[in-house]
Amino acid sequence: MGKQRIELGISGMSCASCDQHVAHALKSVAGVQRVDVPGWQSGKATVVAASDVSADELLQAVANAGYSATVRAQTPLQVQDTDIRNGGSASDFDLLVIGGGSGGFAAAITASGLGKRVGMINGGTIGGTCVNIGCVPSKALIRAAEAWHTAGHHPFKGVTTTQTALNWATIRDEKDALVASLRQSKYVDVLAAYPDVTFIKGYATFQADGSVQVGDIRYTADRYIIATGAHPHMLPIPGIEDAEPLNSTTLMDLEELPQSLIILGGRAVALELGQTMARLGVNVLILQRSSRLIPDHEPEIGRAIRDYLEQEGIGIITGVQVERLERDDETRLVHTRVMGQQRAFRADQILMATGREPNTKGLGLEHVGIETDANGFITINEYQQTTNPRIFAVGDVTTNPEFVYVAAAAGSLAAHNALMETQKPLDLSALPKVIFMDPQIAMVGLTEQQARNAGYEIRTSTVGLEYVPRALAARDTRGLIKMVTETGSGRILGVHVLATEGGEVIQTATLAVKFGLTLDNLTETLFPYLTQVEGLKLVALAFNKDVAILSCCAV
Repeated sequence: MGKQRIELGISGMSCASCDQHVAHALKSVAGVQRVDVPGWQSGKATVVAASDVSADELLQAVANAGYSATVRAQTPLQVQDTDIRNGGSASDFDLLVIGGGSGGFAAAITASGLGKRVGMINGGTIGGTCVNIGCVPSKALIRAAEAWHTAGHHPFKGVTTTQTALNWATIRDEKDALVASLRQSKYVDVLAAYPDVTFIKGYATFQADGSVQVGDIRYTADRYIIATGAHPHMLPIPGIEDAEPLNSTTLMDLEELPQSLIILGGRAVALELGQTMARLGVNVLILQRSSRLIPDHEPEIGRAIRDYLEQEGIGIITGVQVERLERDDETRLVHTRVMGQQRAFRADQILMATGREPNTKGLGLEHVGIETDANGFITINEYQQTTNPRIFAVGDVTTNPEFVYVAAAAGSLAAHNALMETQKPLDLSALPKVIFMDPQIAMVGLTEQQARNAGYEIRTSTVGLEYVPRALAARDTRGLIKMVTETGSGRILGVHVLATEGGEVIQTATLAVKFGLTLDNLTETLFPYLTQVEGLKLVALAFNKDVAILSCCAV
């Protein structure tokens, strides 16, 4: 039996769920094979149905749902290449998402909302990096270590500690319980709420004909989104096989904490886990290749955070060239060259916190013309499209910044661009970044050097936390706030925060950078007193005033 495409004009859709109601009504008509209602504001629907389905049946179904419809076009379709699983459909899915993390879920949910046929392939643990081995477990341990460090007690229910009896096994188990709970509520249960998303367990490989193979079955789709994420990068240092260094995942799952730990790296993962382990009683030494910690941040913040970490007893050596690793029974050695001199460092364990590499092995990218950069990350344009125009990619597998909220935003955007043939770019011009240490490091926009390199004439202002009343009241004045602005216009180009709860402060700064606010916009805005975010107003005032002689409420 042949098929036909019927294009309908729909009237009466007035809310975000109306398109789903219309799609459901049309799908209920016997013989309808596919329905596309591209949003409630579109005022239209496209139906693919058997040739014996009458347009009147469709109009009546829409009317029964409380809307009205007219026939705009009705054309026969030629049956294209068939697939044994779907009885003659040209493809199995409108969109096939490869990867079940935040980027993949955002793409699938968006496509489902567009009334599309969606498949999701996932071979590993559902939920991806953030909930399973990244943000959630690390932040849970950071909070536990902070509580242990400052108060001698633990924030998890039922866990009590003293400064002489840390129960690591219980802390680890509670961390795992939190991960399992969030994985269930934010991924497994969410997937169940979208029954029209077909979940396929397994690992995908692109074939030369453009299909995807999972096990013994091949699937086809009109469009694909790759969201397979990344994993910790282990530097190919001589001796790595014997030394067996840890990565961020294996460190958090240790049966017992080591007495001493050497960390290779000096950026977010190294600093977050280094401080956490130190506060849990581990003797920590950080070896950083660069000349300073967090080299992508303002130098003042790098110097300050180094000072704070060293005050907590953490050893830090920068400008380190690692030459080889060695294992001597239960002790690991790191052989290095520091300022031209050979030095060896010993510890029970080594943590390699040296970035991440993409999960592209076995995907068959070469079969479908997808290019990668020198480090293996999938190259994409601003619309999240790969070098194959039918295939998009999002998240940590791409050259995008490695943040879960970037992956989610890109997933939703990519699904819309892929299915609706739009070309909306991903706007990363005001990207907030947070390192969850104590105090937290947060930034948005340009650093001072980046602004100069971009050709701006700039002014900067920096205020220490000792001038922020909230910090004084909390008895914690560690940190600073720095602002970079354009000379003349006063437009805010970048904000850099080192402060307790700096991650909360940076969101206000993000809005300022995103919407081109000026110093006057900030100084003329009311900020609630005894809040950390009031520091933004203080640093803005400091461009022209001495904050040391201001009254309360920054006046």
